[in-house]
Amino acid sequence: MPTQYDLVVIGAGPAGEGAAMRASKTGMNVAMVDEKQQVGGNCAHLGTIPSKALRHAVKQIITFNTDALFRDIGEPRSFSFPKVFKRAENVIAKQVKLRASFYGRNRVRVYRGQARFTGPNTAEVVKSDGSIETLIAEKFVIATGSRPYRPGDVNFDHPRVYDSDTILQLQHTPRKIVIYGAGVIGCEYASIFCGLGVRVELINTRERLLDFLDHEISDALSYHLRDIGVLIRNGEEYERVECRASDVVVHLKSGKMVRGDAFLWCNGRTGNTDRLNLAALNLVADHRGQLEVNDRYQTAQPHVYAAGDVIGWPSLASAAYDQGRSAGAAVAELEDFYLVQDVPAGIYTIPEISSLGKTEQQLTQEQVPYEVGQAFFKTLARAQITGETVGMLKILFHRESLQILGIHCFGDQASEIIHIGQAVMNQPGEQNSIEYFVNTTFNYPTMAEAYRVAALNGLYRVNSF
Repeated sequence: MPTQYDLVVIGAGPAGEGAAMRASKTGMNVAMVDEKQQVGGNCAHLGTIPSKALRHAVKQIITFNTDALFRDIGEPRSFSFPKVFKRAENVIAKQVKLRASFYGRNRVRVYRGQARFTGPNTAEVVKSDGSIETLIAEKFVIATGSRPYRPGDVNFDHPRVYDSDTILQLQHTPRKIVIYGAGVIGCEYASIFCGLGVRVELINTRERLLDFLDHEISDALSYHLRDIGVLIRNGEEYERVECRASDVVVHLKSGKMVRGDAFLWCNGRTGNTDRLNLAALNLVADHRGQLEVNDRYQTAQPHVYAAGDVIGWPSLASAAYDQGRSAGAAVAELEDFYLVQDVPAGIYTIPEISSLGKTEQQLTQEQVPYEVGQAFFKTLARAQITGETVGMLKILFHRESLQILGIHCFGDQASEIIHIGQAVMNQPGEQNSIEYFVNTTFNYPTMAEAYRVAALNGLYRVNSF
């Protein structure tokens, strides 16, 4: 017999969890469907959590191997990829346990299997044993996330070829790895592998790394990656990928050949909609497998909502969770709905990057009279104490109103530091002013002090005319 629900959410990642929890707290009868045996989605099992836990472990290794203080303990050490990843597995288990408790506490029934629509208000759950359960609901939220795009002419069945999901299954530490695609994921893994002592060649299909960033920050990342040994090849595209028994050779359209013991594909992602049978809803995904939604996260069918990576931008776990909560509020017809915008970017390279608001390029193109305030981490007492002196904080503000227009940070704890500026930047009217940072006392020594230094630097430029 079919089971009736007010809402069925498909996908137990951040967006799906946010929607399910928000709707359930209003008293709605909610079910969750996910193909994995444990909740958390790709964020907990394949993407954000494992890669960031892996990054943290590698960062500790780098500290040990480069800090002279530790030479009294022993010589620099090398660590295998599988051994380092064990740390990430511990974090994944803790996250799954925590997230599973949310569903139990809020009485959300979890179905494990592949969901597919059979009608406007009906979905089937195909379980691993082949059995099928039918669910009927007034409303649905599609939060199935995304997966790495796989071109048909690359042999991903070869044991030395990986994508950003399967790389976590790596059972050895290659001497050299070729990473194709220098987006966020590609740059993050480039710094991770380089930190493990692996030679890295990063093939970028564009002319500069992460060209959506402020160019000064992008240039700083390029310099730092090259400084630690990453070979970056900008403006290159592959012609074919030759898989051999002991290595992989990438033949580039420019005529170059790049060889590695392992090959990591990090070029593009696809929305997970192909197995949902969207035709039963009279819905069509775009060529990237993504769904179009309105400003209340409704698809072309008003009773079907979508959130997270499956709708595209900004494809961040932080935004996905908030989009899911907003979709859940919209489903429950609550007044506290809000559209997720102005999302800070967090890029977990080593060092990390975070950015919010306009870049210098955008402000110049829009002919906005702006000024720049800078604080270089090498001048901050806290950075000198920790030894994390690489990086800078950059504040862009209007020359006349002093309103903050953009904040860009490169360096240790950048993804934490950005939120101080975010809080001030989102204040109404005159309260959004760079003067806040010079009229506020910061703890000393702290990394937060960078805001005061940057603000004084920028205001000096304004007042010097």
